[in-house]
Amino acid sequence: MGALPSLSMAPLSLSEWLERLESQHPVEIELGLDRVSDVAQNLGLLSSPPTTLTVAGTNGKGSVVTVLSAALVHSGKRVGRYTSPHLNRFNERICIDDVEIQDAELIAAFEAIEDARAAISLTYFEVATLAALWIFRERNVDVQLLEVGLGGRLDAVNIIDADLSVVTSIGLDHTDWLGDSRELIAIEKAGVARPGQPCVVADPDPPNSLISTLDALGATTFLINREWRVVGGEMQTSSHRRYQLPDNTGLLPANMGAA
Repeated sequence: MGALPSLSMAPLSLSEWLERLESQHPVEIELGLDRVSDVAQNLGLLSSPPTTLTVAGTNGKGSVVTVLSAALVHSGKRVGRYTSPHLNRFNERICIDDVEIQDAELIAAFEAIEDARAAISLTYFEVATLAALWIFRERNVDVQLLEVGLGGRLDAVNIIDADLSVVTSIGLDHTDWLGDSRELIAIEKAGVARPGQPCVVADPDPPNSLISTLDALGATTFLINREWRVVGGEMQTSSHRRYQLPDNTGLLPANMGAA
């Protein structure tokens, strides 16, 4: 699909941009990384990204991202957080240090993406993901937290190599796209892991395919109730280390253990 109308015309408001993005691509979901990777390359987003934590899973992704963000901000890091979907405003999807970005930043990101994509057609989620990555680079974050939208292996956030990945849980979700069993879905979600990098698994009963896929990828796997566990607001490891988790989010202890 061709480019949108020239930006030399009157600047678009955020609501106008979002309306256009909703109708820009012929289908709502189109898994695959080629198109979004090409545009990310044009934007310079694939070269030396900030430290990246990617969170996949059926349930608990948002809770994990929120807790991680709170912990990192508490430690003094500048943190970019990308989640979906939003509840009230699109801006909720992209936060810096737990503060929503402003309309002007989103508009600038959309304009940059429009210039970079040329004739490449992108889905709504792909544009949102690129906007988050662009804003995080412009704001010079130390760490970016990326929540997977669907699956993992072919999700747009997976164009960035994760320095640490998390798989929260494996359930029967989006079976038309990911497969009709936990074993098949687990393979897709494991795809966010990278060779030699840690992958934390929070599912207490992970499918065998999850572990075998992580092993095949060469990831360093940390399983809940084996290498680590959460007791109250404290993380305990198999090496007898203990880490107090910050609870200024209201999510601990119930959600963290479940996630």
